Amino acid sequence: MIQTKIQSSIAVKQAILTDKDLLRRTEAVAACMVRALRTGHRVLFCGNGGSAADAQHLAAELSGRFYFDRAPLNAEALHCNTSYLTAVANDYGYDHIYSRMINGACTRGDVLVGLSTSGNSANILNAFETARNIGVITVAFTGSTGGKLKTLADYLINVPSDDTPRIQEAHIMLGHIICEMVEETIFGKSGNDQNP
Repeated sequence: MIQTKIQSSIAVKQAILTDKDLLRRTEAVAACMVRALRTGHRVLFCGNGGSAADAQHLAAELSGRFYFDRAPLNAEALHCNTSYLTAVANDYGYDHIYSRMINGACTRGDVLVGLSTSGNSANILNAFETARNIGVITVAFTGSTGGKLKTLADYLINVPSDDTPRIQEAHIMLGHIICEMVEETIFGKSGNDQNP
């Protein structure tokens, strides 16, 4: 069983490796984040469950550091304030936890990354609709079909799988690659230039 699961994970990554369009879109996402960060904008992440953990992980790679010591980048995960999260979920419903924050805190030119393996999470869909109205750039990390997020995303990173754990493993791999590209583009390989 263990070998089978590892092989299925490898198969998804092999499919990504040969999907030139997906690789181009991944590169375009990194370039989009660089442009936003260099012009004083933020990169925000959101998700549910394991995807929320991945969102927080990737935000930390940018706001903390990735490969080398350098200045922090303006990135955060939107679900880390539990008082806000539980208040809005209680008062307005869980489907609105991200859209209300985006409406209050985001400006045109920010980047919102939503992680949803199905592409159909209601709170992520609401977040993307709100983001679109404000002029926030949207990046969807999904499974193979893209779900409903496909039509709302400026950039779609749809992993060629319908198996949730395999999709999430690929999300973190592609997310790490994007973080590395952003870090290297902004700071150079050594991190000598400390200003984004």
